[in-house]
Amino acid sequence: MTTDWFYPFPPLLEGTLLKRYKRFFADIELETGEVITAHCPNTGPMTGVCHLGGRVLVSHSADPKRKLAYTWELAEVHDTVPTWAGVNTALPNRVVKSLLEVRQIPELGEYSAIRPEVRYGGDGKSRIDFVISGEDNPIPTYIEVKNTTWAKGSLALFPDTVTTRGQKHLKELTALIPQAQAVMLYFINRSDCTDFAPGDETDPTYGVLLREAMLKGVKVLPCRFEITPAGIRYLGLANLRMD
Repeated sequence: MTTDWFYPFPPLLEGTLLKRYKRFFADIELETGEVITAHCPNTGPMTGVCHLGGRVLVSHSADPKRKLAYTWELAEVHDTVPTWAGVNTALPNRVVKSLLEVRQIPELGEYSAIRPEVRYGGDGKSRIDFVISGEDNPIPTYIEVKNTTWAKGSLALFPDTVTTRGQKHLKELTALIPQAQAVMLYFINRSDCTDFAPGDETDPTYGVLLREAMLKGVKVLPCRFEITPAGIRYLGLANLRMD
């Protein structure tokens, strides 16, 4: 499934990754030879994505209030063929919101209202990324979005490290059944992956919880995206491999 829907990037500058440090910073040499420090929006380990000496793309902001004018947006990966992977973890929710607005994920059914960042959970302190609902369907659908860039060949995996937060989200989603519908949406932020599986190697507890959640009615949507320097295109669902 490739659609005409497209999420554009601002003009991006190419460079070489020299160093990533303190989670939020990356030193990058631009094609002009200038070395800049860019904001790294992905604070995780970035397994298989962070390669010193690798090609990267950054955006530039003229906002004088920003401490860092550049943001690291894409990194080139080589698991199968050279492919761009998204680094900016703030983008998946924006992209999914845009997809929801134009009804590009048919597996979610019919809905007329989209609410972002809705409080839920036993303690009321958690926030779900989106809740969709409609007049013809009184049962709301809660959607949690997870960014996915770790891959082994054509298999996308999540998570790439132990995530107690992710485990908590799975438990809270499962607890919504049957009063609401629950969806775990994995945003596969690279186009070279055709399949998806939980990262049992890094967080076996998460894998167990995901399988239990599915058995209890949580829907899993591993969404594939084509990432290019021009922007992002939705490709449809990856094959779900839970064996």
